[in-house]
Amino acid sequence: MAICGVGCSTGIDGVELCKFGGSLMRNGLSLSGFTGLNQRFGRVQRSEGWRIKSSTGNVVSSVESSTGLDCVEEELGPVLKFKMSDFVICDRVSIGLGGRGDELVFEAMVKDPDSPLYNSRVVLRRYTSSQAKRRGKRAIEVLKRLARRKLLYLSYSMQVHGYVAPSTSSDQNNAFTLVHGYHGSYSLRHWLQLSDWLPILEGTLSLDEERVRRVGDDTVGGPAISRKLRLIRVLMRDLLIGVNYLHSHGLAHTELRLENLHISPLDRHIKVGILGNASDFYENTPNNGTQDSNVDRRKMMIAFDMRCVGFIMAKMVLRELMDPLIFTEFKSFLNKGNDPSCLREFLLPILSANSPSGNPGLQILDRNWGAGWNLLLLLLATRSYDRISCLDALRHPFLCGPRWRVDPSIDIIRWGLGSTAIRITEEYIYGHQQRSRLAHFIELMEMLNPHPKPKNWLKFLPGRWRLVYCTGRHVGLTLRQPPTRVLIGDVRLNIARTPGKGSPFNITSDINFRTMNGLNWPHDKKGASGYLQVNSSFRLMAGKREYLAEEKAKRKHTSRPFDEPAQKSPRKWRRTSPFKDIPSSLPITKLAVDEIELTLRLDDPALHKVDSAQVVIEEVRVQVPPEMFDVSKLVCGTYIDSRLLILRGMNGSALLFTRSCR
Repeated sequence: MAICGVGCSTGIDGVELCKFGGSLMRNGLSLSGFTGLNQRFGRVQRSEGWRIKSSTGNVVSSVESSTGLDCVEEELGPVLKFKMSDFVICDRVSIGLGGRGDELVFEAMVKDPDSPLYNSRVVLRRYTSSQAKRRGKRAIEVLKRLARRKLLYLSYSMQVHGYVAPSTSSDQNNAFTLVHGYHGSYSLRHWLQLSDWLPILEGTLSLDEERVRRVGDDTVGGPAISRKLRLIRVLMRDLLIGVNYLHSHGLAHTELRLENLHISPLDRHIKVGILGNASDFYENTPNNGTQDSNVDRRKMMIAFDMRCVGFIMAKMVLRELMDPLIFTEFKSFLNKGNDPSCLREFLLPILSANSPSGNPGLQILDRNWGAGWNLLLLLLATRSYDRISCLDALRHPFLCGPRWRVDPSIDIIRWGLGSTAIRITEEYIYGHQQRSRLAHFIELMEMLNPHPKPKNWLKFLPGRWRLVYCTGRHVGLTLRQPPTRVLIGDVRLNIARTPGKGSPFNITSDINFRTMNGLNWPHDKKGASGYLQVNSSFRLMAGKREYLAEEKAKRKHTSRPFDEPAQKSPRKWRRTSPFKDIPSSLPITKLAVDEIELTLRLDDPALHKVDSAQVVIEEVRVQVPPEMFDVSKLVCGTYIDSRLLILRGMNGSALLFTRSCR
């Protein structure tokens, strides 16, 4: 049949699209590999046809015009092909659209009246290097997979509309231009860097009562801490839904950062950035012989994305981490293999120094029994298979408002008890009420000990532990006149395991203090530093702690020796344990401690005399629990996890430690 007309253009895969008239024939080549076809072919008259030629000019496939247009539209899906003449380039670019060194970014308005995006603002991202071109083409490939569920794609992903077809062959070799949606002038990083970001973001997201009900809240406004927590819940839930949308399609983002997240003022959702580096979970088909390796690859890639989500959450809550130096120190702490459960212990000096009156981020993470720190722990876990998934994170108590009733797991209950006990000790108001509450929480933690067997302690016990509280006798400084002024600093327990199976542990008690001369306390509390060290070794053995019935325990003295059975309240047990019957005993880990060796160092030359040194040692012994001065009085361990440790002494007092990371 005679040719009615010819028009050629070059697609992104080196394919020429030539327009011919008449009927066309198929030569056996599928159209699914061509991503450069134009969706606007539907405007062509029925008397015309299209056939695809390779760059060498050979005809590779042809279809009837009446059915070919439907096939092309089905294969292309949402991908559009543009020309530079379809746009009006703006004279400025928003700060939140900044790209890499091999990208050129432009804002433009679509002026083609036949385009579905007519009068819409879009972003033209021009990729210049070969690696950048691969990212742009990969974004179009991912678009075809995600657009099947249009509602989720439009809500939580940055919309990629198509690409600009090169006008000449030289343009095709030099650059590739991607066309994607415009979702505001700021990325999430730029939003958080604003001094008044909280009210601006609340206005952008329109946080009315209907909106906050979606995160389980029932109020708007209120104190700044409550408003910030409510906003973080909205943003984090949107982000997790978008990331889970990618994971459900077998994709990992691999580049989740604040710079790649945008908040659309239209639908008020977070848009996950361009998926140019999105990776497939499966290198091969899951049905072949490499299924196990593909499953491991999938878990590793999901874990990597969740770690990135953890960094984003940490920056949203703790504004100090927006400082590159502090964030580098934060990442270095995790990269060294430190357990994320110690993050609060690590960040507390930094947050307290910058906000003496109370850090807002610290208050947010401490709320609800420290639920925020627990979620950070699960997102930033050292081992990839310990990290939480998107769906489980959406059910975490930190991201669920008060209107949603969440049944916490036993791990979260343990975490909440320990976090609350630590916060009470930081108040340093040891009245009767605080002491009774602390003793109660310690007893509950001992009942819920996750590692009762000595073999489980071999993993958690080595390390540095800082003493935070003792249930024994407390000696204050205000109601007595000490023979010498001694101010106790940090008291730590260093435990190291000697090599060899069945070998004992080395235990060192380090007591730092300051001595001040004179009869009165100086105003600045600065004096000569001192150091007391007690060395010993011990072995672990299995044991049990017996309990008496409540009516029998009433006849016992309050300050009983440890080898006598303890009293356990049935009411306390039923509230915290899934078991109905009260056990007569609980398993513990005994500590068989050897002889001790004591070392003292005083920086004040006036105290180098034997009599003066003895006075200092006696004052230290008065203020420090006897088990820290003489570690042979430590009898057993009743609770341990990656963060907290509880040891019991001969007199029955409990010593609460937290793992030290400094």
